Amino acid sequence: MSDVTILQVVPRLETGGSEQSTVEITEALTQAGAKALVATEGGRLATALETAGGEIIELPVASKNPVTIFANARRLAKLVEERNVMLLHARSRAPAWSAYLAARRTHRPFVTTYHGAYSGRSRLKKLYNSVMARGDRVIANSRFTAGLVRSRYPVPPEHLQVIHRGFDVSAFDPVTISPERIARLREAWGIAPGQRVVLQAARLTRWKGHLHTIEAAGLLKARGLLGHAVFIFAGDTQGREDYRAELDAEIAAAGLTGIVRLVGHCDDIPAAFTLADIAVVASTRAETFGRTSIESQAAACPVIVTDVGAASENVVPQVAGDSFTGWVVPAANSVALADCLGDALTVSPQRLAGIGRRARSHVREHFALREMQRATLAVYDELLCTELANSFRSFNSF
Repeated sequence: MSDVTILQVVPRLETGGSEQSTVEITEALTQAGAKALVATEGGRLATALETAGGEIIELPVASKNPVTIFANARRLAKLVEERNVMLLHARSRAPAWSAYLAARRTHRPFVTTYHGAYSGRSRLKKLYNSVMARGDRVIANSRFTAGLVRSRYPVPPEHLQVIHRGFDVSAFDPVTISPERIARLREAWGIAPGQRVVLQAARLTRWKGHLHTIEAAGLLKARGLLGHAVFIFAGDTQGREDYRAELDAEIAAAGLTGIVRLVGHCDDIPAAFTLADIAVVASTRAETFGRTSIESQAAACPVIVTDVGAASENVVPQVAGDSFTGWVVPAANSVALADCLGDALTVSPQRLAGIGRRARSHVREHFALREMQRATLAVYDELLCTELANSFRSFNSF
């Protein structure tokens, strides 16, 4: 497969879902014996991409300036011809326009991955967003995202494919989380022996629903159902000090001081979910993937999610009977969240552990990194009549 060259285009290689996926597909292409080029402005993940076997082509592809977009299209077209690039794959709108124009000029297949909701109110913004649906194949990172694409653009059904974000499940294996890592968090967060932990791991921004979780905790306290549970909000303020002050005030007003704790950024999320008994994703706004709901289950921690966006499709809901891996509640509904938390907190540790084991198996089956990589290479194979996915499978012997 050494004669196969794929060009991915991403604005910058900073931390984020699309950037990490770029590195992961670079790794897969290298393992399949193909060449992986990435046009980007660079960033913190540049070293990781080169370690994965990729080659960085530095271009100002983050620019939204139309002049720069057209100039980048010319540069990419020249690169395609010089390096015999067989397919272009874009993950963001501005560079996607450059890649789309270059692909059409050079008659190469064009693939997009639709990572975000891309809201657009004006006609011009809708046109700008539309490039993400112009691929010969459009990859959506969730069924929710695929639904957005179908509702907005006339993409042929056979051109639209759902491939969930890849995920290194092994990093969240409770067996590999040392007791020392758990003890460090227990001490840092003041968790006493026997206390049940409800963890909401989310940056401090209003649409993550912290206020509803506080209200739900207050309702549980009023009903006498809190027991010895503590609620941990693990997330950075990202400069939203006013919002943090509002949360502190609500916690105090509800008589939950010491019960609901804002612990700031957590640098060991696998250990955090392993420590937790129940995770909460209380988002009031749709997310197109919902990584936290996957991470918690990977750590064998049952999760409660709201019914907006993709998070709810990441769990097997309670209506599935004994196979369920988490609970789904209406968004922005503190009473429903309190009811669900009350039920979950009464589940025996043994039964909760059983739910957690099912959750981890569910993530291994549906969200494994290797499956995302294989499925993406299979999209390339469909357009190029190559055998990248099979070569990748052989390399990894699965």
